Amino acid sequence: MVKNQKRWRLLRDFKKGKFCFLIGVDNWSIELQKSEFHSLYLLLLKINEQLLAIKNELMDEETIFLELEQLPWYIELEGKKNGWSLRFVFESQDQTRSFEMYWPIQIAQNLFYEIKKMWESMD
Repeated sequence: MVKNQKRWRLLRDFKKGKFCFLIGVDNWSIELQKSEFHSLYLLLLKINEQLLAIKNELMDEETIFLELEQLPWYIELEGKKNGWSLRFVFESQDQTRSFEMYWPIQIAQNLFYEIKKMWESMD
């Protein structure tokens, strides 16, 4: 399954073996294991729940900053109620690799929904 947009791409290919999910934004990409992708999906759901819980109380121009940590991920959401960016820090639990990702405002919401759809389509 491949989803390509102008500034991002999302790929699921179980034939690739261990690192079967790819997330790419602008000029970078990272491959994830199925368990890592699933934990990212769960974390995205949680931060979205936090945003939805306060969204109706926010004024359009009000800046928001949410953060959530659930190992191996740390995530920050920053922006306004109708447009926000996401920053991720990943610390491998088996200490093999670590990385950071940043999804700008123009990309973050679409990529979040596509990751949600991709994971839920596997059930």
